Amino acid sequence: MLEALSIRNFALIDALSLTFEAGFNVLTGETGAGKSLLVGSLSFLLGAKVDPGIIRTGATEAQVSAVVSVKKQQEALVWLNAQGISPEDDRLIIRRTIKTSGRGAIFIQQTPVSRGALGEFMALLFDLHGQHTHESLLKKETHRKYLDRFAGLEEEAGAFNRVFLEWEAQKKALARLVSLARDRTMRLDLLHYAVEEITQGNPKPGEIQDLEREARRLGDFEKLAGFVQNLGALLCDEEGSILNLSRRIRAVMESAALIDGRLAAMTQRIEDWYYETQDLAEVFRGYRDALTYDPGRLEAVEERLALLYRLKKKYGRDEGAIQAYRAQAEAEIEALTGSEASQENLATKISILEAELASRAQSLSIQRIAAARNLEPRITAILTRLGMPYARFSVSVVSAVRGGRGSQYQSWGMDEVEFFIAPNDGEPVKELSRIASGGELSRIMLAIKTVLSDADPLETLVFDEIDTGIGGEVALSVGEYLARVGQHKQILCVTHLASIAVRAYTHLKVEKKYEAGRTVTGVAVLSADERRKEIARMLAGDAGPVALAHADALLVKYSDGVKDGETY
Repeated sequence: MLEALSIRNFALIDALSLTFEAGFNVLTGETGAGKSLLVGSLSFLLGAKVDPGIIRTGATEAQVSAVVSVKKQQEALVWLNAQGISPEDDRLIIRRTIKTSGRGAIFIQQTPVSRGALGEFMALLFDLHGQHTHESLLKKETHRKYLDRFAGLEEEAGAFNRVFLEWEAQKKALARLVSLARDRTMRLDLLHYAVEEITQGNPKPGEIQDLEREARRLGDFEKLAGFVQNLGALLCDEEGSILNLSRRIRAVMESAALIDGRLAAMTQRIEDWYYETQDLAEVFRGYRDALTYDPGRLEAVEERLALLYRLKKKYGRDEGAIQAYRAQAEAEIEALTGSEASQENLATKISILEAELASRAQSLSIQRIAAARNLEPRITAILTRLGMPYARFSVSVVSAVRGGRGSQYQSWGMDEVEFFIAPNDGEPVKELSRIASGGELSRIMLAIKTVLSDADPLETLVFDEIDTGIGGEVALSVGEYLARVGQHKQILCVTHLASIAVRAYTHLKVEKKYEAGRTVTGVAVLSADERRKEIARMLAGDAGPVALAHADALLVKYSDGVKDGETY
């Protein structure tokens, strides 16, 4: 449900903040006051594409934000959870901006989302109807949803969908096995060769790097031996080596410390140095004694490296990747070896799933056809009262299965569901998408929403120009039905007709004002007295005594559609 709407620098709207109530909210005002701007700003927030020209002159950015409640919106909560977005106190802040450059930003809570994702999410919360919007009523998939909702088949259709998805997954798995089987022998030969080659080579983690270091050492052994000889002379072999020098320094320092105790600390440091040098000399002698040159070892290292390089080039960037390739090859060998048995098992599963699909689809189809015959007269009867006395509403439920069993199942059964309408007497029924009048589409949607009001999860319906081309008793009927749907839904309705406005729970007036030499659009929630005057203006163009009396009579007569209190 829409709880608050904030608009800034959107066309003639400078800065505007509104709160909305549950039930039937109506927006009225003089022609050109900017009522459609509110619908346009809401459409912008629902994901509609807009031109930067919508930004108010002199501003660099337009922004629309809303606070919406998702407490009862299970589908919306599932969507949010999938995106990692969490409501706060069952509420969300949704914000969208557009700059003069054409770039913009969209946030749900603090999470940035794309325009497509915004539209997908907001379609779970809002339905906007008007002559310049892309109504959900024109989408055939929506027709199937409406019919299932009316018939109470949503859970059964969901169960069919789960079986359908499993059936498709098993068919794809079987297709993969069949495709693999065509080249099975050749593929097995290649895989066996790869496994054998890697197994024989058996590269170990870090082995290539270790062998490369050893090859460098063996290749430069002559230089290394010369360096070791020089190091030996400097460290421990010659009379002037570091070890012999440290020994003499230690002896002289100890003698000096006996005479002057202040040298004791320095003596300890000299002694530590001597023992460290002695230990270093021992380690070096061990390295030198073990240092040997083996021409055969260099040849073996180079051969081993050549083998590992070949494996690396063919199977992976390092030893770990090579072994991973072997594991994958072994798994594929096992799958191919048992592919015949797997194909039989999958074929059996698919056959079982197809039988279940056929049974479930048939059951759904029978119930949908019965529900369609029940829905048609109910919608037609409401349309008659909504100013379409000769309209005939029709629901087509046609099987999409025309071949072998399961060959053309849809995601939600075997039926293609579509709504048709004959707006006038003597005309054939035709697709809703071919109806030119947005007012007719709005009234058809209102009729559907009236019938489905208990089952439809959408909580907020926006009607723009629903009163196009109607008046008198028809307008009264439209107001009655809007109030009826408003008992279960939040309704936002832009209207020019007093007979519709008097039914509202909350009345908002849109006005165009001139401030500091500029035109701005403002909106205010009307008090009881302000509402009387607005209804009178809608009836007679002014708020004179006769018009006010007429307004009072209407408000009293239709007060069942108004909340208690001083503000409407």
